[in-house]
Amino acid sequence: MTKLIIQIPCYNEEATLGVTLSELPRQLPGIDQVEWLIIDDGSLDRTVQVAQEWGVDHIVSFGHNQGLAKGFMAGLEAALKAGADIIVNTDADNQYCAADIPKLIGPILAGEAEMVVGARPIRFIEHFSPTKKLLQQLGSWAVRVASRTEVADAPSGFRAISREAALQLNVFNEYTYTLETIIQAGQRGMAVVSVPIRTNGYLRPSRLVKSISAYVRRSLFTMLRIFITYKPLRFFALFGSIPFSLGFFLGVRWLILYFGGTSRTHVPSLILSAILILLGSQLWVFGLIADLLAVNRKLLEDVQLRLRRAEIESHMASRTVKKP
Repeated sequence: MTKLIIQIPCYNEEATLGVTLSELPRQLPGIDQVEWLIIDDGSLDRTVQVAQEWGVDHIVSFGHNQGLAKGFMAGLEAALKAGADIIVNTDADNQYCAADIPKLIGPILAGEAEMVVGARPIRFIEHFSPTKKLLQQLGSWAVRVASRTEVADAPSGFRAISREAALQLNVFNEYTYTLETIIQAGQRGMAVVSVPIRTNGYLRPSRLVKSISAYVRRSLFTMLRIFITYKPLRFFALFGSIPFSLGFFLGVRWLILYFGGTSRTHVPSLILSAILILLGSQLWVFGLIADLLAVNRKLLEDVQLRLRRAEIESHMASRTVKKP
């Protein structure tokens, strides 16, 4: 029996949640059971009441606003405990076309992917400014490089995740989950694919992108942090090579001048060369230490995966026993 749970992170979505829910399916080919779940991220309006009126199966509520990333992870955990085999994440503003959910889950049902990200037609979305379209493309390119995947629209929140992939995901960033989960999945060797999807009409401004500069800054920091987490040796080796190479060439220049019989001592060049070489060497040492810590992190992630799996299986077993 295959269960699909559609989760929707919500924060004051009274005006748009009903429209979104009205489009969601209750039956899908290849799926035996479809359930809905909302994450109420400390809403101050009637978001929860609207969800209840529409018959939402699961509601996760925070006492106060904790951000999109924590809401997403709380939804994954609740969906797993509810027995989800596939989890589809969508937005409460009805941005994504719910009729394309079969496209999202198709590669997972076929065993071809563990995460599927819906690729929006960015060039044809009218309310996206030219600057935002360009940044979306650049950001997606950077995520493809960092994650070694072919995801066309990295910031897209319309995605399907298999049970096994959901068990392994962690989100460290408090801002958003979109970029981090793709990079994390790619670095873990999960099969991540993109499928083209459609978008609906514009209902409200994005609450995540309050300003382009802030979004770019936070996104770059997220990608850098995840890359350092999963590829520390490569990162520090690359950045350590820059000062080391500069210092090395300065040192060679000093030796050539010294043995060439120059009348000047060029001591400042020699000092700068030594400083740069030491700096590069220190960065390499940091990389080795970080790589050793990464081995420990992988072991902890394996332990966490076992604990998560055991906890969720125990929770599901207890729910089965309680059923009459």
